[in-house]
This record gives sequence, C-alpha cells and structure tokens, in this order.
Amino acid sequence: MRAGKIFAQLDAHHHGADHVAVWLPMRAGLQDALVDEDPVRFFRPPYVGVKGWVGVRIDRKPDWHVVAGLVREAYREVASPRLIARLDADPPKPRSGWTSNTLRR
Repeated sequence: MRAGKIFAQLDAHHHGADHVAVWLPMRAGLQDALVDEDPVRFFRPPYVGVKGWVGVRIDRKPDWHVVAGLVREAYREVASPRLIARLDADPPKPRSGWTSNTLRR
C-alpha cells in the first residue's frame, strides 16, 4: 500500500451518529449505485463522501460477504500496481453467496 493511503476507516458513532460503520474509498460511480440501491445500509460519509467514499453500516446484520468484497475493492483503490498484480495472481476464493460479479453490476 502506498504510504499515507487509507482504505478503511471505522465509524463508531462518529459525532453522535446512530450507527457503527466502515468507510471505504470506491471507484467512480459505485458510491452512488450503492447508496441509491440501499440507503439503509450505505451512505455518503462526512468529509470523504465528496471524494467517492461510501459508508457501510455493520451494525444491522450486514452481509459480511458483501462487506468483505467492498473492503477488497477499497484496497484496490489505493494499492500500488505491483500489489494489485499480486492480488490478481492469487485471487481470493469466493465464499457462497458472494462473487466478484456482485460488485460489478
């Protein structure tokens, strides 16, 4: 990972928010798609939402396979090309209920 790049941030009732969530940087368009599709689980976080980050609530029975996939996608947003090549050479094995196509609509 490049120095100074964050790919996940925990939001544990930040400024009195009513949720526990993880904030993740997303590629262009994915934030809007997620928030538009399910605004109960996904939201635009303060400060970084304008940069395409998405908030993912993890306190309301999340689909952990989807959360894991989004964390992987977030890491790819900040990882160096060398690290992305390593990920592509040894991709994770999908678990039941989640595939990489889940996020590539």
